[in-house]
Amino acid sequence: MKTFARSLQRAAPLTGLLLFALLPAPSLLAATLTVEIVDYRFMPAELRIRAGDSVRWINREKRTSHSILFPATGQESERLFPDEHWEKLFERAGLYRYRCGPHPEMEGVVHVE
Repeated sequence: MKTFARSLQRAAPLTGLLLFALLPAPSLLAATLTVEIVDYRFMPAELRIRAGDSVRWINREKRTSHSILFPATGQESERLFPDEHWEKLFERAGLYRYRCGPHPEMEGVVHVE
């Protein structure tokens, strides 16, 4: 009986490693999608992603700064000057409406499934 117990103790770490190796790595499943800011618009203005994905906003304007503001939570990015970006991870399913802080007519939405 002692031999069997020792065998289990030795095998347990290896079994755990084997099971861990078979699980898909979250970083391999997650994606980062890009929204470009061009001509005072978010392109695309509507995006569908999965929970665990990120969205990266890139300012492609030549002279104007923008921000990403989520009115429901008050979260706002810093000002993005030309060619700067900001990224947000979406961990939960839901509908996330956003707009540009200094230009409220610029609107977008992220659907997280």
